[in-house]
Amino acid sequence: QVQLVESGGGLVQPGGSLRLSCAGSGIPFEIYTMSWYRQAPGKQRELAAQISIDDVANYADSVKGRFAISRDNAKNMVYLQMNSLRPEDTAIYYCRAGMATNYWGQGTQVTVTS
Repeated sequence: QVQLVESGGGLVQPGGSLRLSCAGSGIPFEIYTMSWYRQAPGKQRELAAQISIDDVANYADSVKGRFAISRDNAKNMVYLQMNSLRPEDTAIYYCRAGMATNYWGQGTQVTVTS
C-alpha cells in the first residue's frame, strides 16, 4: 500500500519560515519525480516545486528564490523549505510522487497571516 504523509504545516507570520516533510512508503522512492503542489481556497491546485530523480529542482515563479525542495531517497523523504513566507502562500500543500501513476498525500495546511 502506497502512503505519502505530509507534516510541518502550521500558522506563521509573514516573513517567517516553515519546513514541510513528506514521508513515503510502499514505493521505490528513488525512481519517482517528487513534487509539492498547493491549493489555495477557491483556486486550482498548482505546482510549487519539483525535484527529479537526479536531483534537478524546478520551481514556480511565485516561489523561486524563497522555497527549496530536497529529497533523501535513503529515508524515503522529500522536504520543502519555505522562507520569506507571504500571505499568498497560504494553501494546503500536497506531496506527490509522479511517474506512470501519481500518488498523493493528504495535505498539510500552511497559513501565513499577521
